[in-house]
Amino acid sequence: MIGFALSEEQRLFQETIRDFARREVAPIAREYDEREEYPIAILRKMGELGYLGVPFAQVDGGAGGDSIMAAVMSEEMGYVSAGVYLGVYVHVFLALNAISRFGTDDQKLAYLAPGIRGERVGAWAFAEPDAGSDPGSMTTRARRDGDDYVIDGTKLYITNGSIADFVVLTASTDPRQGMKGLSLFIVDAGTPGFTVPRRLRKLGVRASDTAELAFNDCRVPASALLGAENVGFVNAMRVLTAGRVVSAAFALGTARAAFDQSLAHVKSRHAFGHAIGDFQGIQWQLADMALELECAKLLTWQAAWLADQGLPHIKEASMAKLYATEMCARLTGQAILLHGASGYMMDSDIQRFYRDVKVMEIGEGTSHIQRNTIARQIGL
Repeated sequence: MIGFALSEEQRLFQETIRDFARREVAPIAREYDEREEYPIAILRKMGELGYLGVPFAQVDGGAGGDSIMAAVMSEEMGYVSAGVYLGVYVHVFLALNAISRFGTDDQKLAYLAPGIRGERVGAWAFAEPDAGSDPGSMTTRARRDGDDYVIDGTKLYITNGSIADFVVLTASTDPRQGMKGLSLFIVDAGTPGFTVPRRLRKLGVRASDTAELAFNDCRVPASALLGAENVGFVNAMRVLTAGRVVSAAFALGTARAAFDQSLAHVKSRHAFGHAIGDFQGIQWQLADMALELECAKLLTWQAAWLADQGLPHIKEASMAKLYATEMCARLTGQAILLHGASGYMMDSDIQRFYRDVKVMEIGEGTSHIQRNTIARQIGL
């Protein structure tokens, strides 16, 4: 059976998270963007209210929600602030998701449960100066030394990097195998040899925290290994596939906010004796924007539905992520044009949406990587 409506539970959750986002996050979004500071109190409060546990099983302290609910949360939070939500997204859908999928009972108790409560914040340390889309070039190493691993290397562009209590780290345990020799580790902040050399400044999503991480003779116990050795790439891809569905919803929310503000603007802005929304050229622009939003929504919900049914969805997740993020970039650019000079001013939400969206085409696999994935999935 195919359906396009939210269930009663999903609809009630949508109303609740929408109210939270607009009451708690919207009023501070511009301030924290300008300060380039992450409002960690928002993440803590989402933990207290149970929102961080939406995608996790109740047995692990989660809410037992589904992929549709995860997408709904991302859309509503992305609507008010991509920068504020990015920290939550990385914490929940990358760091905690990896521990939920591959962690031991002890690891779940130490990291997943307090992470769901918002008591411990996680980061996802994958990218390196010369290894992002090419994980086979990763130079961070983890060598076995008795009952420990010793980690050496540098991670770059890490969201939550300077505020995280722990990071889920990708490192090579067998360099001869390239990407097939990668493993995942959990490393606590404050571990000797683990430092944060610098925080990074960005064009957009400036309310999020981004940093460089350094590991120099960083010794961790063998129990820090997350999942089996040398299957880290496969496991990371499983996490990222699930994350791409949520990433698509994230972009959809930001695009919808830009659309809603543009629609209101063309109804209230007058020129030549008319609201500019009376002119056919403007109407066509808004019609095209509405069309693209609906296409992105359907692709995203399809991927989320497939995930909830336990069906293959690698292709659909990449399609949703690719289309929604590129759509968001196009739509926010059109929103700037529709608002004219007012949309270009720093006290406008529109310019913030425009700056924020570019990272969505880069993170979770660039648009090029999504096209490569889709091509492989259709047999090329």
